[in-house]
Amino acid sequence: QVQLVESGGRLVQAGGSLRLSCAASGRTFSSYVMGWFRQAPEKEREFVAAINWSGSSIYYANSVKGRFTISRDNAKNTVYLQINNLKPEDTAVYYCAAAGAGLPSSRPSSYEYWGQGTQVTVSS
Repeated sequence: QVQLVESGGRLVQAGGSLRLSCAASGRTFSSYVMGWFRQAPEKEREFVAAINWSGSSIYYANSVKGRFTISRDNAKNTVYLQINNLKPEDTAVYYCAAAGAGLPSSRPSSYEYWGQGTQVTVSS
């Protein structure tokens, strides 16, 4: 069992930056693929980024390439999402997710564990 807790979301102005964190419980965190997704009001959950256990394989949604950076610190059981040059369309609840096996995936169904989410609101 893995429990995930996101933090770092807040209200920011367009053009600003944020770093979201996702702290995981469990001794096997380092073996999990970790992903970030987001869901805006009245929209479906959208893939953002994913990273394999070592950080050697990273996958981004086209819509966030160049502005978002996913990373992980296995010693701290934490995965991060750095977001630069925030835009109003980045407003959403951001979720982290964990998958026990496989390659980084954009499919929500690939992930077994989900956090509660953290709200990011970008004002124009």
